[in-house]
Amino acid sequence: MSETKATLTVGGESWDFDVKQGTLGPDVIDIGSLYSKTGRFTYDPGFTSTGACDSKITFIDGDKGVLLYRGYPIEQLAENGDFLETCYLLLYGDLPTAAQKADFDQRVTYHTMVHEQMSRFFTGFRRDAHPMSVMVGVVGALSAFYHDSTDISDPHQRMVASLRLIAKMPTIAAMAYKYHVGQPFVYPLNSLDYASNFLRMCFAVPAEEYKVNPILARAMDRIFILHADHEQNASTSTVRLAGSSGANPFACIAAGIACLWGPAHGGANEAALNMLQEIGTVDRIPEFIARAKDKNDPFRLMGFGHRVYKNYDPRAKIMQKTCHEVLGELGITDDPILEVALELERIALHDEYFVSKKLYPNIDFYSGITLKALGFPTTMFTVLFALARTVGWIAQWKEMVEDPSQRIGRPRQLYTGAAQRDYVPVSKRH
Repeated sequence: MSETKATLTVGGESWDFDVKQGTLGPDVIDIGSLYSKTGRFTYDPGFTSTGACDSKITFIDGDKGVLLYRGYPIEQLAENGDFLETCYLLLYGDLPTAAQKADFDQRVTYHTMVHEQMSRFFTGFRRDAHPMSVMVGVVGALSAFYHDSTDISDPHQRMVASLRLIAKMPTIAAMAYKYHVGQPFVYPLNSLDYASNFLRMCFAVPAEEYKVNPILARAMDRIFILHADHEQNASTSTVRLAGSSGANPFACIAAGIACLWGPAHGGANEAALNMLQEIGTVDRIPEFIARAKDKNDPFRLMGFGHRVYKNYDPRAKIMQKTCHEVLGELGITDDPILEVALELERIALHDEYFVSKKLYPNIDFYSGITLKALGFPTTMFTVLFALARTVGWIAQWKEMVEDPSQRIGRPRQLYTGAAQRDYVPVSKRH
């Protein structure tokens, strides 16, 4: 750490604060003692200029379009590895050896089934319930079934809970989908890899034999890798904040799922596809482009640009390739929504307005098209995001729990309400 100091001066008084350096990214000013020294807080709505923790897991450089998992570029992991290898990396810090990977894969696979009583939970939901509402409830209920892995002070129980969540999330997600479409649940098959097993649980039916298409399974696996973690975003911060109170991991992940549901976060790919359906046909695109450029029109093109990435989203490049592989494999060429998407993509990459504002197609744009082609309804898109992000949440939660400097989260506020007032009996109020 550097010995650099930052000086804050207010009304003639000055105080020094340490400036800390990370491996990559901007330096941070340590204001942990700000209130005790100055009697003041900082004001940072959305915490966009605040580092709430130090972490070794994920690094983003939005200006350069860089995303690293434990130092490894996302492009290399998605192109060369598989999702469970990425899970191992995020959890333990290094890529596994062949023996470590085989052992990890086996341990995850061993936990894929859920307690049989959990199947009854689904019948308590309305048939038309959004799958994300089902996920929030069912994942939170895991803590009622697996009491032997809720003691967060026990490293072994933390490890078991981590494996259980990674393993059971595809099963729960597939059950939510099957209930949503009115089909019987399909049990996991441990001879299949992670992504293939998930696709089978979603799309197989007892009346027919189901064969997993390896190209589609690889695309699904790549989608999982690309969504596995993304630094201190809203849902990850929610998991950390919930975990800082000592809540069990199942409850923390359920909190993360609830946060992810928002259309500004995990629901963005669903919103992007809904937008494409609203446009409907290629001939209507100019109308919507004009609306997007009109400052007085509240319409926004969903799936373009990113709050963090001011360059091309590195995940979008991989997702673009994956999207076209899936469409080619399935022979989808005459879908009007796809035609709209491809034309919008062309415009966004060449139109001066989009290029100058760096409104490139993001991962939500391509993943929405890909998931639709795979056969998932838009209501399942955020569920798949939650499935993939579970390992990132767990890795962040585990890092937080094992950090000796961690304390319960307690943001402060700038109070702008009424000053102290005295109670007046109702008979005397005017």
